[in-house]
Amino acid sequence: MGEMEEKGSHATRKKGGLLTMPFIFANEFCEKLAVVGVEANMMTYLTTQLHMPLTKAANTLTTISGTASLTPLLGAFVADAYVGRFWTITIASIIYQIGMIGLTVSAALPQLRPPPCNHDRACEEADGGQLAFMYVSLLLGALGSGGIRPCVVSFGAEQFDENDEKQTTKTWNYFNWYYFVMGASVLVAITVLVYIQDNVGWGLGLGIPAIAMFLSVIVFVIGYPLYRNLDPAGSPFTRLIQVAVAAYKKRKLPMVSDPRILYQNDELDGPISMGGKLLHTKHMKFLDKAAITMEEDNLKAPNLWRTSTVHRVEELKCVIRMGPIWGSGILLITAYAQQSTFSLQQAKTMDRHLTKSFEIPAGSMSVFTVVTMLATIALYDRLFIPVARKFTGLDRGITFLHRMGIGFVISVFATLVAGFVEMKRKKAAFAHGLIDHPHDIIPISVFWLVPQYALHGMAEAFMSIGQLEFFYDQAPESMRSTAAALFWTSTSAGNYASTLLVSLVHKFSAGPNGSNWLPDNNLNKGKLEHFYWFITLLQVVNLIYYIFCAKLYTFKPIQVVKKEGAEHGEKWALLIKSGPENLGSLRQLSK
Repeated sequence: MGEMEEKGSHATRKKGGLLTMPFIFANEFCEKLAVVGVEANMMTYLTTQLHMPLTKAANTLTTISGTASLTPLLGAFVADAYVGRFWTITIASIIYQIGMIGLTVSAALPQLRPPPCNHDRACEEADGGQLAFMYVSLLLGALGSGGIRPCVVSFGAEQFDENDEKQTTKTWNYFNWYYFVMGASVLVAITVLVYIQDNVGWGLGLGIPAIAMFLSVIVFVIGYPLYRNLDPAGSPFTRLIQVAVAAYKKRKLPMVSDPRILYQNDELDGPISMGGKLLHTKHMKFLDKAAITMEEDNLKAPNLWRTSTVHRVEELKCVIRMGPIWGSGILLITAYAQQSTFSLQQAKTMDRHLTKSFEIPAGSMSVFTVVTMLATIALYDRLFIPVARKFTGLDRGITFLHRMGIGFVISVFATLVAGFVEMKRKKAAFAHGLIDHPHDIIPISVFWLVPQYALHGMAEAFMSIGQLEFFYDQAPESMRSTAAALFWTSTSAGNYASTLLVSLVHKFSAGPNGSNWLPDNNLNKGKLEHFYWFITLLQVVNLIYYIFCAKLYTFKPIQVVKKEGAEHGEKWALLIKSGPENLGSLRQLSK
Protein backbone atom coordinates (compact mmCIF):
# COMPACT_ATOMS: atom_id res chain seq x y z
CA MET A 1 0.00 0.00 0.00
CA GLY A 2 2.88 2.36 0.64
CA GLU A 3 4.75 2.17 -2.66
CA MET A 4 4.37 4.70 -5.42
CA GLU A 5 3.02 3.79 -8.82
CA GLU A 6 4.22 5.74 -11.85
CA LYS A 7 1.69 6.43 -14.59
CA GLY A 8 3.03 8.81 -17.18
CA SER A 9 4.00 11.96 -15.33
CA HIS A 10 1.53 11.24 -12.55
CA ALA A 11 2.57 9.76 -9.24
CA THR A 12 -0.43 8.07 -7.66
CA ARG A 13 -0.42 6.75 -4.11
CA LYS A 14 -1.98 3.30 -3.90
CA LYS A 15 -4.13 4.46 -1.04
CA GLY A 16 -7.44 6.23 -0.74
CA GLY A 17 -10.72 4.37 -0.39
CA LEU A 18 -13.14 4.42 2.52
CA LEU A 19 -10.30 4.81 5.05
CA THR A 20 -9.83 8.44 4.01
CA MET A 21 -13.49 9.42 4.30
CA PRO A 22 -13.50 10.29 8.05
CA PHE A 23 -10.72 12.85 7.52
CA ILE A 24 -12.29 14.38 4.42
CA PHE A 25 -15.79 14.45 5.87
CA ALA A 26 -14.52 15.86 9.19
CA ASN A 27 -12.87 18.67 7.24
CA GLU A 28 -16.06 19.31 5.27
CA PHE A 29 -18.20 19.23 8.43
CA CYS A 30 -16.04 21.80 10.24
CA GLU A 31 -15.60 24.00 7.16
CA LYS A 32 -19.32 24.06 6.43
CA LEU A 33 -20.05 24.73 10.11
CA ALA A 34 -17.83 27.81 9.85
CA VAL A 35 -19.33 29.00 6.54
CA VAL A 36 -22.99 28.53 7.48
CA GLY A 37 -22.37 29.71 11.03
CA VAL A 38 -21.58 33.07 9.45
CA GLU A 39 -24.05 33.09 6.55
CA ALA A 40 -27.20 31.68 8.21
CA ASN A 41 -27.81 34.64 10.48
CA MET A 42 -25.82 37.33 8.68
CA MET A 43 -29.05 39.05 7.58
CA THR A 44 -29.88 39.61 11.25
CA TYR A 45 -26.33 40.83 11.97
CA LEU A 46 -26.42 43.36 9.12
CA THR A 47 -29.84 44.76 10.05
CA THR A 48 -29.62 44.70 13.87
CA GLN A 49 -25.91 45.25 14.52
CA LEU A 50 -24.83 47.33 11.52
CA HIS A 51 -28.31 48.87 11.01
CA MET A 52 -28.50 48.36 7.24
CA PRO A 53 -31.82 48.92 5.42
CA LEU A 54 -33.60 45.70 4.47
CA THR A 55 -33.00 45.70 0.69
CA LYS A 56 -29.38 46.87 1.08
CA ALA A 57 -28.73 44.08 3.58
CA ALA A 58 -30.39 41.50 1.30
CA ASN A 59 -28.31 42.62 -1.68
CA THR A 60 -25.12 42.76 0.40
CA LEU A 61 -25.69 39.20 1.57
CA THR A 62 -26.46 37.75 -1.86
CA THR A 63 -23.53 39.64 -3.43
CA ILE A 64 -21.12 38.26 -0.83
CA SER A 65 -22.56 34.77 -1.30
CA GLY A 66 -22.25 35.18 -5.05
CA THR A 67 -18.60 36.23 -4.75
CA ALA A 68 -17.87 33.31 -2.44
CA SER A 69 -19.34 30.98 -5.05
CA LEU A 70 -17.38 32.59 -7.89
CA THR A 71 -13.92 32.25 -6.33
CA PRO A 72 -13.95 28.42 -6.76
CA LEU A 73 -12.95 29.02 -10.39
CA LEU A 74 -9.67 30.48 -9.13
CA GLY A 75 -9.20 27.69 -6.60
CA ALA A 76 -9.93 25.02 -9.21
CA PHE A 77 -7.44 26.56 -11.62
CA VAL A 78 -4.66 26.57 -9.00
CA ALA A 79 -5.44 22.98 -7.98
CA ASP A 80 -5.71 21.52 -11.50
CA ALA A 81 -2.76 23.44 -12.94
CA TYR A 82 -0.16 23.88 -10.22
CA VAL A 83 -0.29 22.59 -6.63
CA GLY A 84 -2.90 19.82 -6.59
CA ARG A 85 -6.04 19.53 -4.51
CA PHE A 86 -4.51 18.68 -1.12
CA TRP A 87 -2.33 21.77 -0.88
CA THR A 88 -5.01 24.01 -2.37
CA ILE A 89 -7.45 22.89 0.35
CA THR A 90 -4.85 23.35 3.09
CA ILE A 91 -3.71 26.83 2.05
CA ALA A 92 -7.27 28.01 1.36
CA SER A 93 -8.38 26.79 4.79
CA ILE A 94 -5.69 28.96 6.44
CA ILE A 95 -6.84 32.01 4.45
CA TYR A 96 -10.42 31.33 5.50
CA GLN A 97 -9.25 31.04 9.11
CA ILE A 98 -7.80 34.56 8.95
CA GLY A 99 -11.12 35.88 7.61
CA MET A 100 -13.02 34.16 10.44
CA ILE A 101 -10.75 35.73 13.05
CA GLY A 102 -11.42 39.14 11.47
CA LEU A 103 -15.19 38.64 11.65
CA THR A 104 -14.99 37.53 15.28
CA VAL A 105 -12.97 40.62 16.18
CA SER A 106 -15.47 42.80 14.27
CA ALA A 107 -18.34 41.38 16.31
CA ALA A 108 -16.50 41.48 19.64
CA LEU A 109 -15.13 45.05 19.59
CA PRO A 110 -17.69 47.87 20.00
CA GLN A 111 -15.43 50.24 18.01
CA LEU A 112 -16.10 48.15 14.89
CA ARG A 113 -19.90 48.52 15.13
CA PRO A 114 -22.25 51.53 15.24
CA PRO A 115 -23.76 52.42 18.64
CA PRO A 116 -26.94 50.55 19.66
CA CYS A 117 -30.28 52.07 18.62
CA ASN A 118 -32.29 54.03 21.17
CA HIS A 119 -35.72 55.64 21.13
CA ASP A 120 -34.38 59.22 21.23
CA ARG A 121 -32.71 59.17 17.81
CA ALA A 122 -32.68 57.20 14.55
CA CYS A 123 -30.45 54.17 14.23
CA GLU A 124 -26.97 55.09 13.05
CA GLU A 125 -25.75 52.95 10.13
CA ALA A 126 -22.21 51.55 10.20
CA ASP A 127 -19.60 53.96 8.83
CA GLY A 128 -17.20 53.27 5.95
CA GLY A 129 -14.36 52.03 8.15
CA GLN A 130 -16.55 49.60 10.06
CA LEU A 131 -18.05 48.25 6.85
CA ALA A 132 -14.61 48.01 5.23
CA PHE A 133 -13.23 45.86 8.06
CA MET A 134 -16.21 43.52 7.81
CA TYR A 135 -16.02 43.36 3.99
CA VAL A 136 -12.29 42.52 4.03
CA SER A 137 -12.95 39.69 6.51
CA LEU A 138 -15.82 38.38 4.39
CA LEU A 139 -13.74 38.61 1.20
CA LEU A 140 -10.91 36.63 2.83
CA GLY A 141 -13.53 34.04 3.72
CA ALA A 142 -14.78 34.07 0.12
CA LEU A 143 -11.24 33.63 -1.20
CA GLY A 144 -10.58 30.76 1.20
CA SER A 145 -13.83 28.99 0.38
CA GLY A 146 -12.86 29.31 -3.28
CA GLY A 147 -10.01 26.90 -2.69
CA ILE A 148 -11.98 24.55 -0.45
CA ARG A 149 -15.32 24.12 -2.21
CA PRO A 150 -14.24 22.85 -5.64
CA CYS A 151 -11.41 20.70 -4.30
CA VAL A 152 -12.91 18.87 -1.32
CA VAL A 153 -15.69 17.23 -3.30
CA SER A 154 -13.44 16.13 -6.18
CA PHE A 155 -10.57 15.19 -3.82
CA GLY A 156 -12.95 12.89 -1.94
CA ALA A 157 -14.35 11.36 -5.14
CA GLU A 158 -10.88 10.60 -6.51
CA GLN A 159 -10.10 8.50 -3.43
CA PHE A 160 -12.07 5.80 -5.29
CA ASP A 161 -10.57 4.20 -8.41
CA GLU A 162 -13.02 4.64 -11.30
CA ASN A 163 -11.44 1.73 -13.18
CA ASP A 164 -12.36 -0.62 -10.32
CA GLU A 165 -15.96 -1.74 -10.91
CA LYS A 166 -16.50 -2.26 -7.17
CA GLN A 167 -15.37 1.27 -6.36
CA THR A 168 -17.31 2.98 -9.16
CA THR A 169 -20.52 2.50 -7.18
CA LYS A 170 -18.83 4.06 -4.17
CA THR A 171 -17.92 7.10 -6.29
CA TRP A 172 -21.50 8.12 -7.10
CA ASN A 173 -22.62 7.05 -3.60
CA TYR A 174 -19.98 9.41 -2.28
CA PHE A 175 -21.89 12.45 -3.56
CA ASN A 176 -24.90 11.47 -1.44
CA TRP A 177 -22.66 10.99 1.60
CA TYR A 178 -20.85 14.27 0.94
CA TYR A 179 -24.09 16.23 0.77
CA PHE A 180 -25.46 14.41 3.83
CA VAL A 181 -22.41 15.33 5.96
CA MET A 182 -22.60 18.89 4.64
CA GLY A 183 -26.29 19.02 5.54
CA ALA A 184 -25.67 17.69 9.06
CA SER A 185 -23.09 20.44 9.59
CA VAL A 186 -25.54 23.05 8.32
CA LEU A 187 -28.14 21.70 10.76
CA VAL A 188 -25.81 22.29 13.72
CA ALA A 189 -24.95 25.77 12.43
CA ILE A 190 -28.54 26.98 11.99
CA THR A 191 -29.67 25.65 15.36
CA VAL A 192 -26.88 25.83 17.93
CA LEU A 193 -24.82 28.66 16.44
CA VAL A 194 -27.77 30.85 15.46
CA TYR A 195 -29.22 30.43 18.98
CA ILE A 196 -25.89 31.51 20.51
CA GLN A 197 -25.66 34.51 18.16
CA ASP A 198 -29.19 35.67 19.00
CA ASN A 199 -29.21 34.94 22.74
CA VAL A 200 -25.60 34.94 24.02
CA GLY A 201 -23.58 37.21 21.76
CA TRP A 202 -22.12 37.64 18.31
CA GLY A 203 -18.52 37.43 19.55
CA LEU A 204 -19.02 33.87 20.80
CA GLY A 205 -21.41 33.07 17.96
CA LEU A 206 -18.71 33.83 15.39
CA GLY A 207 -15.81 32.61 17.56
CA ILE A 208 -17.10 29.03 17.57
CA PRO A 209 -17.07 28.76 13.73
CA ALA A 210 -13.51 30.17 13.79
CA ILE A 211 -12.45 27.37 16.15
CA ALA A 212 -14.27 24.81 13.95
CA MET A 213 -12.31 26.07 10.94
CA PHE A 214 -9.03 25.64 12.84
CA LEU A 215 -9.96 22.06 13.74
CA SER A 216 -10.88 21.31 10.11
CA VAL A 217 -7.35 22.18 8.97
CA ILE A 218 -5.74 20.00 11.66
CA VAL A 219 -7.93 16.96 10.93
CA PHE A 220 -7.44 17.22 7.18
CA VAL A 221 -3.64 17.47 7.37
CA ILE A 222 -3.42 14.51 9.77
CA GLY A 223 -4.94 12.28 7.07
CA TYR A 224 -2.26 13.14 4.48
CA PRO A 225 -0.41 9.77 4.58
CA LEU A 226 -3.63 7.94 3.70
CA TYR A 227 -4.77 10.02 0.74
CA ARG A 228 -4.64 9.05 -2.91
CA ASN A 229 -2.99 12.15 -4.37
CA LEU A 230 -2.90 12.92 -8.08
CA ASP A 231 -0.35 15.37 -9.45
CA PRO A 232 -1.73 18.43 -11.32
CA ALA A 233 -1.79 17.92 -15.08
CA GLY A 234 -1.22 21.51 -16.17
CA SER A 235 -3.62 24.33 -16.81
CA PRO A 236 -6.89 23.02 -18.29
CA PHE A 237 -7.84 26.54 -19.37
CA THR A 238 -4.65 26.82 -21.42
CA ARG A 239 -5.51 23.59 -23.24
CA LEU A 240 -9.03 24.82 -23.99
CA ILE A 241 -7.69 28.10 -25.38
CA GLN A 242 -5.09 26.22 -27.46
CA VAL A 243 -7.83 24.17 -29.12
CA ALA A 244 -9.87 27.30 -29.90
CA VAL A 245 -6.81 29.09 -31.33
CA ALA A 246 -5.79 26.06 -33.42
CA ALA A 247 -9.34 25.69 -34.78
CA TYR A 248 -9.41 29.39 -35.68
CA LYS A 249 -6.04 29.21 -37.47
CA LYS A 250 -7.29 26.28 -39.57
CA ARG A 251 -10.82 27.60 -40.06
CA LYS A 252 -10.38 27.81 -43.87
CA LEU A 253 -9.27 24.20 -44.25
CA PRO A 254 -11.87 21.74 -45.59
CA MET A 255 -13.10 19.21 -43.04
CA VAL A 256 -11.71 15.67 -43.44
CA SER A 257 -14.17 13.03 -44.60
CA ASP A 258 -13.04 10.42 -42.06
CA PRO A 259 -12.59 11.57 -38.43
CA ARG A 260 -10.26 8.61 -37.80
CA ILE A 261 -7.46 10.46 -39.58
CA LEU A 262 -7.63 13.39 -37.15
CA TYR A 263 -4.51 13.78 -35.01
CA GLN A 264 -4.19 11.54 -31.95
CA ASN A 265 -1.20 11.15 -29.64
CA ASP A 266 -1.67 8.74 -26.73
CA GLU A 267 1.72 9.57 -25.23
CA LEU A 268 1.03 13.30 -25.25
CA ASP A 269 -2.47 12.86 -23.79
CA GLY A 270 -1.45 10.19 -21.25
CA PRO A 271 -1.15 12.51 -18.21
CA ILE A 272 -4.62 14.01 -18.86
CA SER A 273 -6.43 10.76 -19.73
CA MET A 274 -5.53 8.37 -16.92
CA GLY A 275 -9.15 7.25 -16.62
CA GLY A 276 -9.73 6.91 -20.35
CA LYS A 277 -9.38 8.73 -23.66
CA LEU A 278 -12.24 10.81 -25.01
CA LEU A 279 -13.54 9.58 -28.37
CA HIS A 280 -14.53 11.75 -31.31
CA THR A 281 -18.10 13.09 -31.44
CA LYS A 282 -19.81 14.45 -34.53
CA HIS A 283 -21.01 17.74 -33.02
CA MET A 284 -19.22 21.12 -33.26
CA LYS A 285 -17.22 20.00 -36.30
CA PHE A 286 -15.59 23.41 -36.64
CA LEU A 287 -13.51 22.55 -33.56
CA ASP A 288 -12.33 19.31 -35.22
CA LYS A 289 -10.24 21.43 -37.58
CA ALA A 290 -7.82 21.93 -34.68
CA ALA A 291 -6.89 18.23 -35.04
CA ILE A 292 -6.28 18.33 -38.82
CA THR A 293 -2.60 17.75 -39.52
CA MET A 294 -0.55 19.47 -42.24
CA GLU A 295 2.78 18.60 -43.81
CA GLU A 296 4.69 21.24 -41.87
CA ASP A 297 3.36 20.00 -38.47
CA ASN A 298 5.81 18.17 -36.19
CA LEU A 299 3.60 15.30 -35.02
CA LYS A 300 6.12 13.98 -32.48
CA ALA A 301 6.35 17.31 -30.65
CA PRO A 302 3.45 19.38 -32.02
CA ASN A 303 2.90 23.07 -31.50
CA LEU A 304 -0.32 22.83 -29.48
CA TRP A 305 -1.30 26.36 -30.47
CA ARG A 306 -1.53 25.06 -34.03
CA THR A 307 -2.40 21.36 -33.76
CA SER A 308 -4.47 19.66 -31.04
CA THR A 309 -5.31 16.03 -30.43
CA VAL A 310 -8.83 14.62 -30.68
CA HIS A 311 -8.86 14.15 -26.90
CA ARG A 312 -8.12 17.84 -26.31
CA VAL A 313 -10.71 18.92 -28.84
CA GLU A 314 -13.27 16.74 -27.09
CA GLU A 315 -12.34 18.31 -23.74
CA LEU A 316 -13.46 21.67 -25.08
CA LYS A 317 -16.62 20.13 -26.55
CA CYS A 318 -17.44 18.62 -23.13
CA VAL A 319 -17.19 22.01 -21.45
CA ILE A 320 -19.32 23.71 -24.12
CA ARG A 321 -21.99 20.99 -23.94
CA MET A 322 -22.26 21.39 -20.17
CA GLY A 323 -22.92 25.13 -20.48
CA PRO A 324 -26.70 25.07 -21.12
CA ILE A 325 -27.29 22.58 -18.29
CA TRP A 326 -25.16 24.77 -16.02
CA GLY A 327 -27.24 27.81 -16.93
CA SER A 328 -30.50 26.08 -16.06
CA GLY A 329 -29.44 25.75 -12.42
CA ILE A 330 -29.08 29.48 -11.82
CA LEU A 331 -32.74 30.28 -11.27
CA LEU A 332 -33.22 27.52 -8.69
CA ILE A 333 -30.49 29.15 -6.57
CA THR A 334 -32.20 32.52 -7.06
CA ALA A 335 -35.39 31.04 -5.61
CA TYR A 336 -33.48 29.29 -2.82
CA ALA A 337 -31.66 32.52 -1.87
CA GLN A 338 -34.90 34.12 -0.70
CA GLN A 339 -34.87 31.88 2.39
CA SER A 340 -31.98 33.80 3.92
CA THR A 341 -33.46 37.19 3.04
CA PHE A 342 -37.22 37.73 2.73
CA SER A 343 -38.34 34.41 4.21
CA LEU A 344 -36.20 35.21 7.25
CA GLN A 345 -37.85 38.64 7.52
CA GLN A 346 -41.26 36.96 7.34
CA ALA A 347 -40.26 34.65 10.20
CA LYS A 348 -39.15 37.61 12.34
CA THR A 349 -42.71 39.04 12.23
CA MET A 350 -44.45 35.75 13.17
CA ASP A 351 -45.04 33.90 16.43
CA ARG A 352 -41.98 31.66 16.85
CA HIS A 353 -42.74 30.22 20.29
CA LEU A 354 -42.44 26.47 20.76
CA THR A 355 -43.26 26.85 24.45
CA LYS A 356 -44.06 29.90 26.57
CA SER A 357 -40.39 30.34 27.39
CA PHE A 358 -38.62 29.10 24.23
CA GLU A 359 -38.71 30.94 20.92
CA ILE A 360 -37.19 29.66 17.67
CA PRO A 361 -34.62 32.13 16.28
CA ALA A 362 -35.72 33.37 12.85
CA GLY A 363 -32.36 32.34 11.41
CA SER A 364 -32.99 28.75 12.49
CA MET A 365 -36.08 28.34 10.33
CA SER A 366 -33.88 26.88 7.60
CA VAL A 367 -33.53 23.86 9.88
CA PHE A 368 -36.68 22.62 8.16
CA THR A 369 -34.92 22.92 4.80
CA VAL A 370 -31.92 20.95 6.03
CA VAL A 371 -33.88 18.27 7.88
CA THR A 372 -36.04 17.69 4.81
CA MET A 373 -32.96 17.58 2.61
CA LEU A 374 -31.25 15.02 4.89
CA ALA A 375 -34.38 12.88 5.08
CA THR A 376 -34.80 13.03 1.30
CA ILE A 377 -31.17 12.02 0.72
CA ALA A 378 -31.47 9.09 3.14
CA LEU A 379 -34.73 7.84 1.60
CA TYR A 380 -33.37 8.38 -1.90
CA ASP A 381 -30.22 6.39 -1.19
CA ARG A 382 -31.83 3.56 0.80
CA LEU A 383 -35.29 3.17 -0.71
CA PHE A 384 -35.67 4.99 -4.02
CA ILE A 385 -32.45 3.80 -5.72
CA PRO A 386 -33.00 0.05 -5.12
CA VAL A 387 -36.58 0.30 -6.41
CA ALA A 388 -35.70 2.47 -9.42
CA ARG A 389 -32.77 0.19 -10.26
CA LYS A 390 -35.19 -2.69 -10.92
CA PHE A 391 -36.99 -0.64 -13.57
CA THR A 392 -34.11 1.25 -15.20
CA GLY A 393 -31.22 -1.19 -14.82
CA LEU A 394 -28.97 1.71 -13.79
CA ASP A 395 -26.78 1.36 -10.70
CA ARG A 396 -27.64 4.90 -9.64
CA GLY A 397 -31.40 4.28 -10.06
CA ILE A 398 -32.10 7.21 -12.35
CA THR A 399 -29.76 9.43 -14.33
CA PHE A 400 -28.49 12.68 -12.90
CA LEU A 401 -30.48 14.58 -15.54
CA HIS A 402 -33.72 12.98 -14.37
CA ARG A 403 -32.75 13.74 -10.78
CA MET A 404 -32.12 17.40 -11.60
CA GLY A 405 -35.45 17.64 -13.43
CA ILE A 406 -37.37 16.40 -10.39
CA GLY A 407 -35.63 19.07 -8.30
CA PHE A 408 -36.69 21.81 -10.74
CA VAL A 409 -40.34 20.74 -10.51
CA ILE A 410 -40.31 20.73 -6.69
CA SER A 411 -38.69 24.19 -6.62
CA VAL A 412 -41.56 25.59 -8.70
CA PHE A 413 -44.03 24.46 -6.02
CA ALA A 414 -41.81 25.90 -3.26
CA THR A 415 -42.11 29.51 -4.47
CA LEU A 416 -45.76 29.01 -5.46
CA VAL A 417 -46.63 27.93 -1.91
CA ALA A 418 -44.51 30.77 -0.46
CA GLY A 419 -46.74 33.35 -2.17
CA PHE A 420 -49.93 31.94 -0.64
CA VAL A 421 -48.35 31.80 2.83
CA GLU A 422 -47.34 35.46 2.55
CA MET A 423 -50.95 36.35 1.71
CA LYS A 424 -52.10 34.56 4.87
CA ARG A 425 -49.45 36.33 6.98
CA LYS A 426 -50.52 39.77 5.75
CA LYS A 427 -54.17 38.91 6.21
CA ALA A 428 -53.44 38.12 9.87
CA ALA A 429 -51.52 41.39 10.21
CA PHE A 430 -54.48 43.33 8.77
CA ALA A 431 -57.00 41.52 10.99
CA HIS A 432 -55.07 42.51 14.12
CA GLY A 433 -54.31 46.08 13.04
CA LEU A 434 -50.57 45.49 12.68
CA ILE A 435 -50.05 46.60 9.08
CA ASP A 436 -48.32 49.80 10.25
CA HIS A 437 -46.32 48.04 13.00
CA PRO A 438 -43.46 46.21 11.24
CA HIS A 439 -41.64 45.30 14.46
CA ASP A 440 -44.64 43.81 16.25
CA ILE A 441 -45.23 40.07 16.27
CA ILE A 442 -48.23 39.00 14.22
CA PRO A 443 -50.33 36.31 15.99
CA ILE A 444 -49.79 33.68 13.31
CA SER A 445 -47.55 30.64 13.79
CA VAL A 446 -44.17 30.66 12.07
CA PHE A 447 -44.84 27.02 11.19
CA TRP A 448 -46.89 28.25 8.21
CA LEU A 449 -43.49 28.83 6.59
CA VAL A 450 -42.44 25.18 7.02
CA PRO A 451 -43.88 23.95 3.67
CA GLN A 452 -41.85 26.39 1.58
CA TYR A 453 -38.67 25.69 3.57
CA ALA A 454 -39.22 21.92 3.33
CA LEU A 455 -39.93 22.01 -0.41
CA HIS A 456 -36.70 23.94 -0.99
CA GLY A 457 -34.83 21.26 0.98
CA MET A 458 -36.39 18.47 -1.07
CA ALA A 459 -35.59 20.32 -4.31
CA GLU A 460 -31.97 20.73 -3.24
CA ALA A 461 -31.61 17.01 -2.46
CA PHE A 462 -32.61 16.21 -6.02
CA MET A 463 -31.26 19.08 -8.07
CA SER A 464 -28.02 20.06 -6.35
CA ILE A 465 -26.67 16.53 -5.89
CA GLY A 466 -27.78 15.63 -9.41
CA GLN A 467 -25.96 18.66 -10.77
CA LEU A 468 -22.84 17.83 -8.76
CA GLU A 469 -22.88 14.27 -10.18
CA PHE A 470 -23.43 15.67 -13.67
CA PHE A 471 -20.45 18.02 -13.56
CA TYR A 472 -18.11 15.42 -12.08
CA ASP A 473 -19.19 12.69 -14.50
CA GLN A 474 -19.30 14.72 -17.69
CA ALA A 475 -16.29 17.00 -17.20
CA PRO A 476 -12.94 16.01 -18.72
CA GLU A 477 -10.93 13.95 -16.27
CA SER A 478 -8.21 16.57 -15.84
CA MET A 479 -10.80 19.25 -15.00
CA ARG A 480 -12.55 17.65 -12.03
CA SER A 481 -11.84 20.57 -9.68
CA THR A 482 -12.99 22.96 -12.38
CA ALA A 483 -16.15 20.88 -12.75
CA ALA A 484 -16.87 21.25 -9.05
CA ALA A 485 -16.18 24.97 -9.43
CA LEU A 486 -18.87 25.11 -12.13
CA PHE A 487 -21.31 23.78 -9.54
CA TRP A 488 -20.44 26.62 -7.18
CA THR A 489 -20.39 29.25 -9.92
CA SER A 490 -24.02 28.39 -10.70
CA THR A 491 -24.66 29.21 -7.03
CA SER A 492 -22.74 32.44 -7.53
CA ALA A 493 -24.76 33.34 -10.63
CA GLY A 494 -27.98 32.50 -8.78
CA ASN A 495 -27.11 34.84 -5.92
CA TYR A 496 -26.10 37.63 -8.29
CA ALA A 497 -29.34 37.06 -10.21
CA SER A 498 -31.21 37.40 -6.93
CA THR A 499 -29.45 40.69 -6.21
CA LEU A 500 -30.34 41.97 -9.68
CA LEU A 501 -33.92 40.73 -9.48
CA VAL A 502 -34.52 42.28 -6.05
CA SER A 503 -33.05 45.60 -7.20
CA LEU A 504 -35.14 45.69 -10.38
CA VAL A 505 -38.36 44.69 -8.65
CA HIS A 506 -37.73 47.22 -5.88
CA LYS A 507 -37.15 49.94 -8.49
CA PHE A 508 -39.97 49.22 -10.92
CA SER A 509 -42.65 48.24 -8.41
CA ALA A 510 -42.33 51.53 -6.53
CA GLY A 511 -45.58 53.51 -6.49
CA PRO A 512 -46.09 57.29 -6.23
CA ASN A 513 -47.46 56.94 -2.70
CA GLY A 514 -44.37 55.07 -1.45
CA SER A 515 -45.80 51.59 -2.03
CA ASN A 516 -43.46 48.83 -3.18
CA TRP A 517 -43.50 45.06 -3.66
CA LEU A 518 -40.32 44.93 -1.57
CA PRO A 519 -40.39 47.85 0.89
CA ASP A 520 -37.29 48.81 2.85
CA ASN A 521 -38.73 48.83 6.36
CA ASN A 522 -42.26 47.39 6.51
CA LEU A 523 -42.83 44.01 4.85
CA ASN A 524 -46.52 44.17 5.87
CA LYS A 525 -47.12 46.93 3.33
CA GLY A 526 -45.34 45.15 0.50
CA LYS A 527 -46.40 42.65 -2.16
CA LEU A 528 -43.90 39.90 -1.42
CA GLU A 529 -46.36 37.29 -2.72
CA HIS A 530 -46.19 38.92 -6.18
CA PHE A 531 -42.40 38.65 -6.06
CA TYR A 532 -42.60 34.94 -5.15
CA TRP A 533 -45.06 34.26 -7.96
CA PHE A 534 -42.90 36.14 -10.43
CA ILE A 535 -40.02 33.81 -9.51
CA THR A 536 -42.43 30.86 -9.92
CA LEU A 537 -43.26 31.98 -13.46
CA LEU A 538 -39.57 32.34 -14.28
CA GLN A 539 -38.94 28.85 -12.92
CA VAL A 540 -41.66 27.34 -15.12
CA VAL A 541 -40.01 28.89 -18.19
CA ASN A 542 -36.65 27.63 -16.92
CA LEU A 543 -38.04 24.09 -16.50
CA ILE A 544 -39.15 24.04 -20.14
CA TYR A 545 -35.70 25.25 -21.16
CA TYR A 546 -34.03 22.54 -19.05
CA ILE A 547 -36.14 19.74 -20.56
CA PHE A 548 -35.17 20.96 -24.02
CA CYS A 549 -31.45 21.02 -23.09
CA ALA A 550 -31.59 17.59 -21.44
CA LYS A 551 -33.22 16.02 -24.49
CA LEU A 552 -30.50 17.38 -26.79
CA TYR A 553 -27.54 16.69 -24.50
CA THR A 554 -24.78 14.41 -25.87
CA PHE A 555 -22.88 12.34 -23.30
CA LYS A 556 -19.13 11.99 -23.57
CA PRO A 557 -17.83 8.65 -24.94
CA ILE A 558 -14.67 7.26 -23.35
CA GLN A 559 -12.21 4.56 -24.34
CA VAL A 560 -10.62 2.82 -21.36
CA VAL A 561 -7.68 0.42 -21.45
CA LYS A 562 -7.62 -2.21 -18.71
CA LYS A 563 -5.03 -4.82 -17.95
CA GLU A 564 -6.44 -7.80 -16.11
CA GLY A 565 -3.32 -9.94 -15.86
CA ALA A 566 -0.98 -11.68 -18.25
CA GLU A 567 -3.19 -14.72 -18.68
CA HIS A 568 -6.02 -12.56 -19.93
CA GLY A 569 -3.96 -10.08 -21.93
CA GLU A 570 -5.12 -6.54 -22.32
CA LYS A 571 -8.80 -5.73 -22.26
CA TRP A 572 -10.23 -2.69 -23.96
CA ALA A 573 -13.52 -1.23 -22.80
CA LEU A 574 -15.56 1.42 -24.54
CA LEU A 575 -18.00 3.49 -22.53
CA ILE A 576 -20.59 4.77 -24.98
CA LYS A 577 -23.95 6.47 -24.82
CA SER A 578 -26.64 3.79 -25.01
CA GLY A 579 -29.25 6.11 -26.49
CA PRO A 580 -31.26 9.23 -25.78
CA GLU A 581 -34.14 7.24 -24.35
CA ASN A 582 -31.92 6.30 -21.41
CA LEU A 583 -30.57 9.84 -21.05
CA GLY A 584 -26.95 8.96 -20.87
CA SER A 585 -26.75 5.57 -19.25
CA LEU A 586 -23.48 3.87 -20.07
CA ARG A 587 -22.76 0.31 -21.02
CA GLN A 588 -19.39 -1.37 -21.19
CA LEU A 589 -18.23 -3.37 -24.21
CA SER A 590 -15.26 -5.71 -23.98
CA LYS A 591 -13.25 -7.27 -26.72
